Amino acid sequence: MAADPAADRAVRELYRALLEGWDAGDAQAVAAPFAGDGELIGFDGSRYCGREQIAAAMADALAAQPRPTFVAKVRGVRLPGPDTAVLQAVAGLVPPGGSDLVPERNARHTLVAVRSGGDWRIVLFQQTPARFQGRPELREGLSEELRELLRPSYDDQ
Repeated sequence: MAADPAADRAVRELYRALLEGWDAGDAQAVAAPFAGDGELIGFDGSRYCGREQIAAAMADALAAQPRPTFVAKVRGVRLPGPDTAVLQAVAGLVPPGGSDLVPERNARHTLVAVRSGGDWRIVLFQQTPARFQGRPELREGLSEELRELLRPSYDDQ
């Protein structure tokens, strides 16, 4: 946990809002947590700069295909400075109508946020494919970790 619990919660909320925007098919909601000059680097390496460009790119992506939904786990938030945070997460995608992950789409997410005027905003979000070339046991381990989030727990009943 970060040394500043309020900052930790705020940065996790930015990440949750971004993923929920995607899952809802709402490009404006995806872009909303970003700073005006924030950047998003997509799974394929595409780079989008600025909230407006991010929203436009997400509108195209969300309209072009049925969208899978995210399952994600935050691994941690660290604060390298009082107004800077780095969130590390892992994520997978469940295809529309599906009940399992597509392991080839697993990713590591890195989110960098800054606090300005008391508000936290994303300045960089990057998705990196978690392919683990030549190490299938790592890919399967990550898939199993994410699948645990798909399984109902006794707390959910």
